[in-house]
Amino acid sequence: MTTPALERPERPPRPAPRHRAADLLAAYLPGSFFYSSTRGALLADGVHATVPTGSGPRATAVVEALDGARVAGVRDPLVVGALGFGPDAESSLVVPAVVRRADPLGVAPPAEPGPAEPLQGWAVRQRPAPEEYEAGVRRALALIDDGGLRKVVLARCLELTAGQEVPVPALLRRLARANPTAHAFAVDVTASGDPATRTLVGASPELLVSRRGTEVVANPLAGSLPRVPGTSEEAEAENRRRVAALRASDKDRREHALVAAQVGEVLGRFCTDLHVPAAPEVIGTPTLWHLSSRITGRLPAADPAVSSLALAEALHPTPAVCGVPVPAARAVIADLEPVDRGYFTGLVGWTGPDGDGEWVVTIRSAEVSERTVRLFAGAGIVEGSQPAAELAETSAKFRTLLRAIGMEDE
Repeated sequence: MTTPALERPERPPRPAPRHRAADLLAAYLPGSFFYSSTRGALLADGVHATVPTGSGPRATAVVEALDGARVAGVRDPLVVGALGFGPDAESSLVVPAVVRRADPLGVAPPAEPGPAEPLQGWAVRQRPAPEEYEAGVRRALALIDDGGLRKVVLARCLELTAGQEVPVPALLRRLARANPTAHAFAVDVTASGDPATRTLVGASPELLVSRRGTEVVANPLAGSLPRVPGTSEEAEAENRRRVAALRASDKDRREHALVAAQVGEVLGRFCTDLHVPAAPEVIGTPTLWHLSSRITGRLPAADPAVSSLALAEALHPTPAVCGVPVPAARAVIADLEPVDRGYFTGLVGWTGPDGDGEWVVTIRSAEVSERTVRLFAGAGIVEGSQPAAELAETSAKFRTLLRAIGMEDE
């Protein structure tokens, strides 16, 4: 039962960070929760309480778990974890026993030396096969032509098996080092019946929503082109050409506009002073260029009930990971994707009893268990999409994780 607001213990000021982010990153072990962004880093260990799973929004159960933790004497409790893509998907949300905070990792986290010998003997299974994925894109385009669908995001999966156990801490450190402006994370998502620890690890470039006091920020990404690797004059010239092409692309701008409009509409239900940029900008990751819109708003009051997680659940799934309209896009995804997404294109992050917190879209991620790695990548299909180009986009998105596990040179 939720503790009435008047009976809640007064919340002490949140402690200032006392640790170095690099030390928290180095201290991470599977079973813990690690999260970093430009806002700061945190490492959470142990489980004080588990947030009940089930269908429907989790924000109410989270409020109850945080209230219970405060009554039990947990200082500065948080809920941390991940939610899957589907409405009935898995979730892993806990109130940790211990939370350590740090300032952001910065632009140059310590280099990860990697294992003494690279992992060998990788077996790769593509689901669906590339030609089948392109056929799925053509089927989606036919549905768009019929008028019942405006956009759908189709994903494909790589199932990788190594010759030895995959070292998750080293993988996390390499992801954080190679993607310093992304949101690096590692979450224990081991479910009942799993034969071994299962970890969701990644470096997402996409902020679903952040809340700090009354300030709300979302940063949807949609519309992408692969980035040419390297720093040669030829590579830099080609990347400038691609940035200009992405800015001018009617197809990509239409795809992005669908996402920005939906995010703005949802946040407009909660926020005043909402600002949605008139046009997107281009941002870069080590592997891709993205159209990006930083959308900001202000809540009328710092109401804990309108928490970062409540806002995230209202926004999810955005057209950046599902489609328009959502019900039709979900049906197409279920029909055309041969592998359940699980946590891919869900959300990962944290929230506190004051409602502050941050949640990112679970992309550029993988689920790791012993010798196996399962990763996904998706592309937004709209009128004008080309099957071969969408396949190439998913291949570029795989590169973030493939580089980190040593299957592709940086």
